[in-house]
Amino acid sequence: MDAAESVNHEQSAGGSTLSARDSEILEFERQWWKYAGAKEQAVREKFDMSSTRYYQVLNALIDKPEALASDPLLVRRLRRLRAARQRQRSARRLGFEV
Repeated sequence: MDAAESVNHEQSAGGSTLSARDSEILEFERQWWKYAGAKEQAVREKFDMSSTRYYQVLNALIDKPEALASDPLLVRRLRRLRAARQRQRSARRLGFEV
């Protein structure tokens, strides 16, 4: 099943549960540091996608209520990290130090 089919399947099922890929991504984020080498290489090997695409999928995933219900601590931590990075980028753009 490709990404489009996965999205369609989730929508037709009501979107109440995470897809297998979404669950695998959360599991990977929970323990990616256990993989040898760089995270980007592990992403390419495990999910067969570029790191850019992986982070796009991950950012969409952590906004889903199903992900929050599945692993609240991990999702909240990932949301906090994302918000901190966004604040740092905004501050740099505006010339402030965070």
